[in-house]
Amino acid sequence: MLWIQGVIGIWLIAALAFHLAEVGLIGLSVIILVTSFCGITEEHAIGKAFQDAMPFTALLNVFFAIVAVIIDQQLFTPLIQFVLQGSAQNQLTLFYLFNGLLSSISDNVFVGSIYINEAHQAFVQGRISQEQFELLAVAINTGTNLPSVATPNGQAAFLFLLTSALAPLIRLSYGKMVVMALPYTIVMTLVGWLCVAFALVPATELLTEWQWIALPKL
Repeated sequence: MLWIQGVIGIWLIAALAFHLAEVGLIGLSVIILVTSFCGITEEHAIGKAFQDAMPFTALLNVFFAIVAVIIDQQLFTPLIQFVLQGSAQNQLTLFYLFNGLLSSISDNVFVGSIYINEAHQAFVQGRISQEQFELLAVAINTGTNLPSVATPNGQAAFLFLLTSALAPLIRLSYGKMVVMALPYTIVMTLVGWLCVAFALVPATELLTEWQWIALPKL
């Protein structure tokens, strides 16, 4: 079974890396392959995995509702307008910091989706260039993934572990997880900020000059 799971793990990595299919279809293929080749074909045995994930799923629904309200009420619009008033370099830093702060409070994927949508609207309206939009997309993704490890709210993997049946067995609480993640939060946030503030633009220009990357046509 371990060999089978290892091979399917390689398939998962390769399929995601080369975009062989939609993410949902890749995940579904993993479920089908693992269960069938490991002999798990009984309905109740398969359902147990989904049952353990129900608390996490409920929290995701809450996050979806919160994000829907934020988008509908345009609560982030004043903040986005304030950031876009700064210089191009300051926009990268501010997007990174604001995304990191909000991502540690709410799920990083949802926060990143809102900011990417707002940045795209600014690009469509002609307020920023395509080059700046591409750089802002990098800053947003970096900000939502690195500082968000500060709390289980920001990282879905942390939240899933905290809501799982394993948490009480290992005496894992919300506060303990925050304390354990604190060194990683500090180091990763600082390294990410240094890269976005000082290395992103020069590195992008250098790789573009070497023709390693090209600006996509939007």
